[in-house]
Amino acid sequence: MKIDLTDTTASKINKALVRGRRAIGTPAVGMVLTMVIVTDEENAYDSIKAAEDASREHPSRTLVVIKRHARTLRDRTHSRLDAEVRVGSEAGTGETVVLRTYGEVSDHAESVVLPLLLPDAPVVVWWPVDAPETPSKDPLGALAQRRITDLYAVERPLEVLGTRARNYAPGDTDLAWTRLTLWRSMLAAALDQARAKVTSAAVEAEADNPSAELLARWLQARLDVTVARVHSAGPFVTAVRLGTANGEIVVDRPEGPLATLTLPGQPPRTLALKVRPTSELIAEELRRLDADEMYAIALQGAAPEENA
Repeated sequence: MKIDLTDTTASKINKALVRGRRAIGTPAVGMVLTMVIVTDEENAYDSIKAAEDASREHPSRTLVVIKRHARTLRDRTHSRLDAEVRVGSEAGTGETVVLRTYGEVSDHAESVVLPLLLPDAPVVVWWPVDAPETPSKDPLGALAQRRITDLYAVERPLEVLGTRARNYAPGDTDLAWTRLTLWRSMLAAALDQARAKVTSAAVEAEADNPSAELLARWLQARLDVTVARVHSAGPFVTAVRLGTANGEIVVDRPEGPLATLTLPGQPPRTLALKVRPTSELIAEELRRLDADEMYAIALQGAAPEENA
């Protein structure tokens, strides 16, 4: 069910949500959190689709904030809020409210979002693009227990990575880090099997790949070795090589969903290591809303210029 509201208020949106739930006979008590997505019109569809797919695992109220840019001076100074309320099959397993803000209300989106948050439920804010420099100090970010950004959406990801490291606060995380979960699990399992001290390491990836840089920093912090950054044709991270006294531990994924794991003295084996869609990444981030300590360690790990 869809309800369109023009030049509306948060109070009217709340009433529309109640009306929509009553019409389809769906209570709100099953929802476990509020997801706030701050995006632009171009990326709204993909972001909403990913959040609705993730809501099948984590039923939630999704509030999508789209700041519209008016063409005339009169429109820029005139505040207006339009909303599209979706409940039932139109919104995954939760509720979705698309908020389009115009004029001065765009600078105070938190005043619109705050009355729409589920009571006594965690809040997650996700910026698919154009994240603030300090997410925890952003007016919307300050409402949240978890703040999700994506270094893949910026032009100079390694420069922005440095800014994220300086401005990190507990609750911050990034999808460039979430994309590494399968890699980290596989490397941890390989080290458990090899039972040998790592003396050198290298991460191979396309140039300026933020996930590769985070992985290199994490390995450097956890293994206490210098990690070389090696450029490959990609896509994304293509290989990790860990040197030991017994030989090299290698996880190699040049392309496709399969990787080859090689351990010293053992035959190579093929393992699944796919590139996951955004909906799976968001669903993973929603499974735990406490501070991501490993992400903090990866952020603070030594950057390449510090290795000299």
